[in-house]
Amino acid sequence: MSPRLRRLRVLVPLCVLALTACGGDVTRTFGLTRDAPDEFQVTTRAPLSMPPDLDLRPPRPGASRPQEQSERQQAEATLAPQIELNGTGGTDSPGQEALVSAAGPPAPANIRTRVDAEAALDRPSQSFTDRLMFWKPAPLPGTVVDPTREAQRLRENAALGRNVEAGDTPIIQRKREGLLDSIF
Repeated sequence: MSPRLRRLRVLVPLCVLALTACGGDVTRTFGLTRDAPDEFQVTTRAPLSMPPDLDLRPPRPGASRPQEQSERQQAEATLAPQIELNGTGGTDSPGQEALVSAAGPPAPANIRTRVDAEAALDRPSQSFTDRLMFWKPAPLPGTVVDPTREAQRLRENAALGRNVEAGDTPIIQRKREGLLDSIF
């Protein structure tokens, strides 16, 4: 064996060992492993096909789209979906009636007052210490608008043809606390 061949036999394994020491995955680097594709990046594309009707008319500029509804139809669909669903005013479909009957009997007429009364019973009572420390209610944040003077200002602006925002908004001035009011 020639000395050159011996050197090559020793040098090749040393090079492979050096590559593995550099870090990384050697099997992946040399393509010896199979990686599955990322399922979130795999997409399918529909095959190209001819349209069923070759006599399609091009859209007219400025014409409304056929799938868009007018504002009135959108409002009706939002406010009364049963009209949109079954095209009639007050009749429910058999499926809707089955759902309502499966829900059970209707709620009693005074359900709101009963729930409020039960919620008041569940509210924790204040202890003596809480009543002693927090006896004075905190003032509400923000400024309070005087409703009668504000309505009068809006009527005057409308009568004179001025903008609604013209003039100062009347507010309720809170009375200043005296020296003893801040203590008590």
